[in-house]
Amino acid sequence: MTHLTKTKIHWVTVTRGVPQGSVLGPILFNIFINNVVEGLHSKISIFADHTKLCKVINTEEDSFLLQRDLDRLEAWVEKWQMRFNTDKCKVMHMGRNNASHPYILNGKTLGNTDTEKDLGILINSKLSCKNQCQAATAKADKIMGCIKRGIDARDENIVLPLYKSLVRPHMEYSVQFWAPVNKADIAELERVQRRATKVITGMGQL
Repeated sequence: MTHLTKTKIHWVTVTRGVPQGSVLGPILFNIFINNVVEGLHSKISIFADHTKLCKVINTEEDSFLLQRDLDRLEAWVEKWQMRFNTDKCKVMHMGRNNASHPYILNGKTLGNTDTEKDLGILINSKLSCKNQCQAATAKADKIMGCIKRGIDARDENIVLPLYKSLVRPHMEYSVQFWAPVNKADIAELERVQRRATKVITGMGQL
């Protein structure tokens, strides 16, 4: 026996936010933040909820303008009832003889960082890909070790597809951006590949 319960639906005024998990959610969010760039002097880069400000600082005036842009962002989120997670907001100073001026957001002095992950890629203040190469090879090595220990077969038709689908993606993710040029970094990536060939019977001597 099935019982149906009649419920009364009430309309509720939505004052802020975007529906989570909806098809239109990303589009609505982009529309919602569309005017955040207005009045900013610094270059701003936005991807989803990741926001980055970038400005060349040559004088005290440049530093003041960057701080003013942060103040405008703070005013914008307050107006639209949003907030920045200041614990995750960092300042990366680049270039030699950088004055490393402090910057404030939401009344809190932002911390400095030498290396930061941006959309899955590790970037440091020297724009070197060393950290990214180390992280990528570490993940690839770990998975390669699992394949070696968990798969008894050493046939090319078994190991090679596993290597291509599970190991290589870690070394090739956004490689067009962080493509290594130093011999040491390239050698790290090639070492993982040599390890894979040694697992396959008959390829270790190639």
